[in-house]
Amino acid sequence: MPRDLLPERSIILRSVLINPSKQRYLLVILVMLLANLACQIDIGGPDRPGEAIIKDPAQATEVAQIWSQAITESLSAGQVVVIFNEIQITGFFANRLNTESSPLLQEPQIYLRDGQIQVYGIFERGILKSSVLMRVEPTIDIDGQLSLQVIEASVGPIPAPQLLMETISALVTEALTGSIGSLATGIKLSSLAIADGEMSIVGEIR
Repeated sequence: MPRDLLPERSIILRSVLINPSKQRYLLVILVMLLANLACQIDIGGPDRPGEAIIKDPAQATEVAQIWSQAITESLSAGQVVVIFNEIQITGFFANRLNTESSPLLQEPQIYLRDGQIQVYGIFERGILKSSVLMRVEPTIDIDGQLSLQVIEASVGPIPAPQLLMETISALVTEALTGSIGSLATGIKLSSLAIADGEMSIVGEIR
């Protein structure tokens, strides 16, 4: 390289390094690139177990209404019967989670298949984002009390956080018993069936 070109190139380089306006410009670009990259850290996770469930805001409160109606009718019939579908349970989950400022589970989808409640959604904390799948198998013991067994809890390649599992279990329990349901009114559950997108619960007044 000709020596007479070196001073000119050196001057240009020093100009770039010490020019405050250019430094600020480069810093802004670097910060934007890093921020954009950070927002895209998706660690994967389990696939959704079925087709997307259509959300119906009108059905978000139907779970509580169904329980209320069943309790009222039980006063004369002596038996409580409730039937929920996937849209109603998904709406219930979404409605309850929306009341939290920073919900652990986002975009919930609840599938009622093969004797299980399959809870799918998005878990996002900090720069990490992952899909979630939790399979819960509800059973009734000899005393007519509800029991939940977690069959699977997957959050990407990492174990499901205990707080997330507790949150989902609490919502499942509330949906299956109702805030005015069996736990609150002393109803003894006698049967519970889950299949083909529906769940039926039968109980009797103690």
